[in-house]
Amino acid sequence: MTAHGATASVSARRLDGEPDYARSSRQSSEEIKALKARDNVTNWWHLARIYLVIAASVAGAVWVIESARAGDISWWWTVPSTIAAIFAIGASQHQFGGAIHEGTHYVLFANRKLNELASDWLGAFPIFTTTYHYRLHHLAHHQFVNDPLRDPDISQLHDSDHWLDFPITHVEMLWSLLKQLWLPNLFRYTIVRAKYSSLGGGSSNPYADPDRPGSVRPLRAGILFAVGAPLVVVPLSVMGYSLAVAIILPLMWAVVVGILWMLPDDAYPRTRLAPVIPLRMIGIHRVTYLALLYGALSAVQLAGWGDAWMYFGLLWVLALFTTFPLFMILRQWVQHGNADRGRYTNTRVFLVGPMMRYAVFPFGMDYHLPHHIMASVPHYKLKRLHELLLEEPEYRAKGVIVEGYFGDAENALGHPTAMGVLGEKYAPKTEEAVYVDNAAIEYADIADAAGIAREVEASLRKN
Repeated sequence: MTAHGATASVSARRLDGEPDYARSSRQSSEEIKALKARDNVTNWWHLARIYLVIAASVAGAVWVIESARAGDISWWWTVPSTIAAIFAIGASQHQFGGAIHEGTHYVLFANRKLNELASDWLGAFPIFTTTYHYRLHHLAHHQFVNDPLRDPDISQLHDSDHWLDFPITHVEMLWSLLKQLWLPNLFRYTIVRAKYSSLGGGSSNPYADPDRPGSVRPLRAGILFAVGAPLVVVPLSVMGYSLAVAIILPLMWAVVVGILWMLPDDAYPRTRLAPVIPLRMIGIHRVTYLALLYGALSAVQLAGWGDAWMYFGLLWVLALFTTFPLFMILRQWVQHGNADRGRYTNTRVFLVGPMMRYAVFPFGMDYHLPHHIMASVPHYKLKRLHELLLEEPEYRAKGVIVEGYFGDAENALGHPTAMGVLGEKYAPKTEEAVYVDNAAIEYADIADAAGIAREVEASLRKN
């Protein structure tokens, strides 16, 4: 069968074989091996940079507010400084998403356990998700990119009512962005995205095992602690009941960890991609991280060093529901919107300035086309991969390079802006062969290859 009338093909890797990029490209196996090489050092700097930006943003906003409280400066200064901090922190939360993204592809660090633990503890847990659950969501997006039935990014945007009917004009795009100023739209996006990142897309995910779906009990236990502990601990911390906090918080942690530990194995869902760390331990790790975070905030509050819980809500939680999803929406709409399922035409390359890159295209997401062609290349080598791919005539002819974000005017080289590429001129005109990227799961521990193969065959049929 064919897809959209074109010859369907499984590209880049067979499920039962090794990656074979070199067969369809001019790159030698040595070049590909060098591009895909990972290490255990480089990304420590990238992670440290995120934490430095967060620390500076929090410190600056707190200093201004405390100075206003002391009467040293006008309260008017607190408004722009707090807004600036929330934008910087939301961008940094999106950077955490980029770090998790690298972890999802097993390329944050070369050591597999380090990759998983660092991605979880330093990226995923701070924004209330896990690497494994995001992996279920994201690798399905890669393998079945732009498949309306199997790409979780598409279903997630539909579920949160953020899908746009492409092609659209830049004016329509601006109007869609302005509608995000109505905060319930951003809240809805965050909640739906959290559901996908917590459940991997649920039963509709192509990696879900319908025979072993698990139960909601582990998720409920995690939510009970994530939400319930602050509801109890914050009032006690504000009122200065240090002994009560010292007893109740560890007790709540112990109860939830006990529940997670004692749940039967079949309570945890099984999927077609096996986790690096057992799901039971992932849940315990996440609850432990939150217990440490809540304990630290309470300790600062009780020691009289500042209103830690207030600042956590104002600067971190508020950013998590406003600027963070705004930056994600700015990225999601332009990366795959108005695109098809072809190997070179399902996304683009985005050349933008450093601030836009930090906030909207973290960890190499600006070089999104080469990333989708070879997802196992670390973010810091994607620019080089793009340069090598430009030697391929088909990549040069079909790949789209975007320069700048706003407006719709093409530059002197004929490159559109991110908004412009969503318009009628760049809407798919020819029917490209469907690209199912089986190489996206080359590093994954596949628990059900036959089930994934069935999804591949179904995706290649005409929808």
